Amino acid sequence: QVRLVESGGGLVQAGDSLRLSCALSERTFTKYNMAWFRQAPGKEREFVANISWRGGVTYYADSVKGRFTISRDSAKNTLSLQMNSLKPEDTAVYYCAARRYSGSYYVGSEYDYWGQGTQVTVSS
Repeated sequence: QVRLVESGGGLVQAGDSLRLSCALSERTFTKYNMAWFRQAPGKEREFVANISWRGGVTYYADSVKGRFTISRDSAKNTLSLQMNSLKPEDTAVYYCAARRYSGSYYVGSEYDYWGQGTQVTVSS
């Protein structure tokens, strides 16, 4: 069973930066296409960013483009999300997700494995 474990969430002020990490238990990290999603209180889960199997292609939601950067380190089996210029509307539980096969990168149901989530709170 593949396990994803997120870390790095916390409480920050608007304008601050935060870096999230997601460790994948599977040894063959490059088998998985990876993404970050988030869910704010009272809202549906939404796509944040996606990175291809070997990291050559990335996609971002318009709301985070230019502020967030997704990356992966195959040597460490780790997915990261660098979040800069954080805004109160970025407050949410952030989830990493993994899938084996191609599909709609922004659709949560396309992903096979999910982490437990890490809370990010941005105060104004």
